[in-house]
Amino acid sequence: MKLTRVNTYDTGVLYGYSFVCPGCKREHVIPTEGPKAWGFNGNVDAPTFTPSIHVHPARSVDDDGTVFEMPRCHSFVTDGRIAFLGDSTHALAGQTVELSDVTPRG
Repeated sequence: MKLTRVNTYDTGVLYGYSFVCPGCKREHVIPTEGPKAWGFNGNVDAPTFTPSIHVHPARSVDDDGTVFEMPRCHSFVTDGRIAFLGDSTHALAGQTVELSDVTPRG
């Protein structure tokens, strides 16, 4: 399985799915329900999302308080593979790689 289910905090219903981006080495959450939902093929083993996923550069803070810089990450996820576009600012820009399997939580 390549995705982790993400539920809403208030009602616990499905919001979307997340995956760990091999370029950013961070989790990207993709909404698949609601008015701003991405298209999703429903396959957690070989996911396809439409349109492209564009994570803008930003400074953020981990749960432990560590500050980090999030790179620009622009990609297409198709059939379980992530194709990074050339405007991504991490080392995988211009490459296509398999999404990793999810590590079970807990």
